[in-house]
Amino acid sequence: MGTFVLIHGAWHGRWCWQKVIPLLEKAGHKVVAPDLPGHGENRVKATEEVTLQDYLNCVFGVLDKQLEPVILVGHSMGGMIISQVAEYKTNKIKKLVYLCAFLLKDGESLVESMLQGGAPPPNPFNVTDAALKECFYGDCSDADFRWAKTRLVPQPKAPVTTPIHITDKNYGRVPRVYITCLLDQVINPAYQKQMYTAMPCQRVISMNTSHSPFLSAPEELVKNLVSIATT
Repeated sequence: MGTFVLIHGAWHGRWCWQKVIPLLEKAGHKVVAPDLPGHGENRVKATEEVTLQDYLNCVFGVLDKQLEPVILVGHSMGGMIISQVAEYKTNKIKKLVYLCAFLLKDGESLVESMLQGGAPPPNPFNVTDAALKECFYGDCSDADFRWAKTRLVPQPKAPVTTPIHITDKNYGRVPRVYITCLLDQVINPAYQKQMYTAMPCQRVISMNTSHSPFLSAPEELVKNLVSIATT
């Protein structure tokens, strides 16, 4: 069995994987899910001081502790992070998995990609509960939505405005899989397709879920992740 490293998206923390982790472990896999700096319990730096390099250093530290190459999963903003990590830690990664995530080209920032894909997602702290649920957690239970909402934190700006730099020599050697969520209202499914067409992946898996399948369809998500680990 393999090791999964799960990287959360903007505003979130490792808590978003709380349904997924035990299911992957039950299937025999090791799972590590860090809080990125400025998120969850990793609040050593103030939000406005957090940089993309801080995010990278956090993930580097996790990978350096692993005895074997990992399956590195990035959700949403996490896609940008796993791409840049793969440029520098190529030999520590078995596969990259983009879960309704930003799959950026060399020289792109997440903000630039969002503008190409249409209107950026709303700031969770500036919209009504109804709008927040519809956008981020459309097919999640009301209980899961309330639980998630209380754990969201302000998103550091520097990481999402910093371009990534990747090369075919390093990043390009790591196999990629994309899991597209067809009911996603944060990253339009058409734009997800545009990204994984421009940056071809070995495999594309479709899920009929919103932007948060780790809460709304954890069993299906884990089944897909396990299939990626074994093929």
